[in-house]
Amino acid sequence: MTRTRTTRLRRPLLAGTTAIAVMAVTAGFAATTSKSAKAAAGPSLSLIAASNSITLTSWKEEPGVYLDLGTYLTAEGSPLELKVTRKSYKDPVTITQTVFEGGKARAKALPKGTVKDFSGLPGFAVITVTDKAGKRVLSRAESFCPNNASGRVRPDAPATSIYPESCPTNPFTLGSVWGVEKGWAANTYAGSYTQPVKLAAGTYTAKVSVAKKYRDLFGIANKPATVKVTVEERSYEDGRGVAARTANPGEHAGHGASHQAPAAGAAHAGHGPGHAPTPAQAAAALTSGAGPSYNVGHGPLKAAPPALPWALKKQQAAARATEVGDTGGQTDGSRKAPALGPLSKRPTGKPSVPDVPKPDLRSLPAYGITISDGYEDVPGKDYLAFSANVWNAGPAQLVVDGFRSPGKAKMDAYQYFYDAKGKQVGYTPTGTMEWDPRPGHVHWHFTDFASYRLLKADKKETVRSGKEAFCLANTDAVDYTVKNANWHPYNTDLATACGQENSISVREVLDVGSGDTYTQDLPGQSFDITDLPNGTYYIQVLANPENRLKETNTANNSALRKVVLGGKPGKRTVKVPAHDLVNAN
Repeated sequence: MTRTRTTRLRRPLLAGTTAIAVMAVTAGFAATTSKSAKAAAGPSLSLIAASNSITLTSWKEEPGVYLDLGTYLTAEGSPLELKVTRKSYKDPVTITQTVFEGGKARAKALPKGTVKDFSGLPGFAVITVTDKAGKRVLSRAESFCPNNASGRVRPDAPATSIYPESCPTNPFTLGSVWGVEKGWAANTYAGSYTQPVKLAAGTYTAKVSVAKKYRDLFGIANKPATVKVTVEERSYEDGRGVAARTANPGEHAGHGASHQAPAAGAAHAGHGPGHAPTPAQAAAALTSGAGPSYNVGHGPLKAAPPALPWALKKQQAAARATEVGDTGGQTDGSRKAPALGPLSKRPTGKPSVPDVPKPDLRSLPAYGITISDGYEDVPGKDYLAFSANVWNAGPAQLVVDGFRSPGKAKMDAYQYFYDAKGKQVGYTPTGTMEWDPRPGHVHWHFTDFASYRLLKADKKETVRSGKEAFCLANTDAVDYTVKNANWHPYNTDLATACGQENSISVREVLDVGSGDTYTQDLPGQSFDITDLPNGTYYIQVLANPENRLKETNTANNSALRKVVLGGKPGKRTVKVPAHDLVNAN
């Protein structure tokens, strides 16, 4: 069976999983295991190829071919579950495996140095490509994110995977959960963590194997997958796929939404206006920071998982089953929490702040820091642009509703509180929401959610960002190991949050474990440093600046990032020292 490779990249936190049954040719692989795997505690893991041959497209306008070869890691017996954490930014990233035995789970520490960040298992997949003459033309090792686009390998497997849908890329991530559900398979393609390769049009043979250290660590049989590869060369000018490359008109700008992938079956996107972004834009290998962006205001781009398993023959829709421990608006991590829709009427009765779990808003240090001209090209003007994130460490969601008042430009906002069963048990007024009609926004902003300030070396304020109103969305998985973290948050972009101009009410939610990144790259949002002297400064990200939101702790609402300004007017420079062990500007 041959499949044709076309590009379908998705943002993290949005990439869906599909319930599937694998074709007969792959069915036998799941049972294959080495003696070491049978003896070892944990799942039985196997490497399989969804198809024995594929066709990849090499676009003349693109840098090369993306090697999504359709190879998958399957898990049988029990899930492969890994927890990746760091105690603080002064500590290295560590990894443990959750091993399920006799209905019980226990933590198994994996060797130090197994991972260095949150992008996946480094050097997991070893790929060699040979040409028709048998000459090796490519050899490389790639990382593997167990949360990559996946699907079921047998019909009696769980209908949905409990695990998140990508590996996080925020440099200040604190904890992540990776997993391959039992009876499921995860694509080994490294997605936007990898680079395209130069392969001329023709036929090749690709061999994919699991690196020995991981075979030994997880008891995976040494059975490489072999795939015949046909490379076709095409151009945007050949008349095919142009219309398919246009962006989804239903998406809103902001939160990276304008970076949505092309529709299913679309080819690599073009660069021009009206087209979806190229793979490099749609899934940046690293957060894009505060440089030129297509997502006005909201989060840096994040690496996307690879394409869904196109070669799998049959697809079966499966209803999401309610798991033990889930209640309305809450989740124990086993499934996506039900969406909390806005109420139709403002609350009545006496406001109260009951003694129930509340959110804990925390700020991450700024990153993606750069000097900008504000896209205005005004001689001598300099701006310090950056990205900032406020996240919710839980144990409860932040839920804010806005309600319109006839004749008023703003909505009245209320924070809601819930008991352990998800029942609303209180509310309190918490400011306002305002409509932002500017292109790229066009949604309701909750005021005073965060504040950004540039402090002098003595930590006294010198410049304040004008950005203090926000549309809340779960753009980044900051720590999915905290209590009540929701691994499948609902409102991950502006298509699911922040309302329309004619909305009567709006509900904005920041889920436990997730944060909302905003890029401050426009004048009024970034810091005007034109008249500031060179020297040391600190970017302060401050959550809940007016203390209007009720939290479990307000002592962790501020984060500082040191920067050193230099250069001359119109040609200013910025140096960004490492923040403890995090050396990302």
